[in-house]
Amino acid sequence: MRSMIFCFVLALLTVPVNATVVVPAEFREVVGGSELIAYGTVVDVRSGWADGRSRIESVVTVDVAAWYKGGNERTLAFVVPGGEVGRYRSVMIGAPVFKPGDQAFLFLKTRGAERPYVFGLNQGVFRVSVDANGVRQVTTPLLMATGDAPERVQRGARGRKPISIDEFGRQLRSVMGALRTGAQ
Repeated sequence: MRSMIFCFVLALLTVPVNATVVVPAEFREVVGGSELIAYGTVVDVRSGWADGRSRIESVVTVDVAAWYKGGNERTLAFVVPGGEVGRYRSVMIGAPVFKPGDQAFLFLKTRGAERPYVFGLNQGVFRVSVDANGVRQVTTPLLMATGDAPERVQRGARGRKPISIDEFGRQLRSVMGALRTGAQ
C-alpha cells in the first residue's frame, strides 16, 4: 500500500518535459517548402511576450537586398522563438539567434502564422560571412546535393567548402527551376 501511495505522490510531482525534434531537410525540401526566400541584413531584433506571457519570441527585421521567392518589400519582419525580456530569457534549442548586422539567406514559411517564420528552425538560415579577401560567402548546407546521384554525408568533409553568394544564388535558382518543371 505504501508503495502505491509513493508512486501516486511521485506521479503528481513530475515536471513536464518539452523537447524539440527537427527532422533534417534536404535543400530541395527547404526551397520547395518555403513561401518566402530572401537575402538581406538584419537591422533590428525585438523580443517580447507572446500568447499572453506564456513564451518569449523575437521579431527580426531585415533590410532585403534580393528576393528569390515571394515578397517584393524593401524590409521583411519575421518571428523566431526565444529572446530576452527584462530579466527573463528564453532559449529554444535549434532556433536561430540574430543580431543587427548579420547577413543571411532566409527561407521562410507563412502558412497560418501572423508573421513569417524560419523553415525548420535553423535549417532555413544560411549565414553569410566574409573571407580574408573580403568576399561574401555561404557555407553550403550539409544536405545540399551537387547532382542527381545519392551522396554520402560525412562530418568534416573537405569537399564542403564555402561558396560565393553569387554561386549560392545560382544554385538556389537552379533548384527552384527544377522544382517548377517537376524535375527531381
